[in-house]
Amino acid sequence: MAQHALGTLMLPWSTSTQRATKRVPVDPALLAVTLTLALVGVVMVFSASAVVAGNRFHDPWYFLKRQLAWLGVGLLVMHLISKIDYTIWKKLAIPLLFGTTVLLVLVLVPSLGSVAKGARRWLHLGPINIQPAELTKYVAVIYIAAYLTKKQDQITNFARGLLPPLIVLGLLSGLVLLEPDLGTVVVMGLVVVTVLFLAGARIKHLGLLALGALPAVAALILGSSYRRQRLMEFLRAAKDPTGSGYQIHQSFLAFGSGGPFGVGLGEGKQKLFFLPEAHTDFVLALVGEELGLMGTVTIVLLFGLFVVKGFQIAGRARNPFGRHLAMGITLLVGMQALVNAGVVTGLLPTKGLTLPFVSYGGSSLMANLFGVGILLSISRDRQGGQDSSGPRVARKRGVVTE
Repeated sequence: MAQHALGTLMLPWSTSTQRATKRVPVDPALLAVTLTLALVGVVMVFSASAVVAGNRFHDPWYFLKRQLAWLGVGLLVMHLISKIDYTIWKKLAIPLLFGTTVLLVLVLVPSLGSVAKGARRWLHLGPINIQPAELTKYVAVIYIAAYLTKKQDQITNFARGLLPPLIVLGLLSGLVLLEPDLGTVVVMGLVVVTVLFLAGARIKHLGLLALGALPAVAALILGSSYRRQRLMEFLRAAKDPTGSGYQIHQSFLAFGSGGPFGVGLGEGKQKLFFLPEAHTDFVLALVGEELGLMGTVTIVLLFGLFVVKGFQIAGRARNPFGRHLAMGITLLVGMQALVNAGVVTGLLPTKGLTLPFVSYGGSSLMANLFGVGILLSISRDRQGGQDSSGPRVARKRGVVTE
């Protein structure tokens, strides 16, 4: 038990210990933003998918029921994770990395992996399918945060500090590319490199890596027929609105017809078999049509607030692991949202990346809520479990804490 010394007198009570163990609540703004985005997602998924589900499965509630089930489980996971001391993830980084690698390998086994739209990204686990690549992004961030905590002083050294985590990232990226899923690899790579930069890696080293990666990315795009086709669609979308540019043209029509305030919730027309993937990758376009510019801007501002709160949590974390982990998770959500917004507005080539919390998809929703749970856990510990005014008051009074 901690004791206080005032001169030579030892006082048996422990007011600072009580202060140190005072429970700090989770960040309410981050929690509110997450819940708002998830609930908006439920509404928009139902609006976007009811007609398609009724036609395909003879049940207009098909996608809604599954999204609600995943959301319920995800919120429970988020709550439980937020109660766990986040430092445990540093100890679990290597086991998680190994387990994720096994899952990525199992996806490639024909009898286990499920193929949809030419990609083998889903793994059968009983009555449900999961997408290991969604979890891989968060495991990569946990691993990088744990690595930087141990090797922070060597990060400026290319061979001993920077290269080892990049080799691990390359292994994970290679397995994800075999599915294939270039979008996830790009987002994961951008996040990891940004975290390394913020941790003190030299710009010269990162610049050389970027120059070396460009030919590899070009080879991956030009060497794959469907990726090359997507790039050509992006470059000539305006010239062929009924052919290669059909999907992005329909997305433009959705945004354009929405106007300032939208045509009304549930009244959108592009979801009526005009805009493909209206409930997944292009859900933001439907938001623009039914809720208008105001609805779209609101969604963007919510993601902006999420990023701001995530950075604040990272800045208040009590140790380097918490700072790196909070920064990585925040960047992961923010960058994926930015890429998705870029795709639906025609600023980036089409990629199979969902809008976090809003798009339909159980694996994506679960992984993102898992990440938010860790962020909330870090936010509980934002002052190292202490009242920041305590130590200053003690020093002014000449009290020495042992």
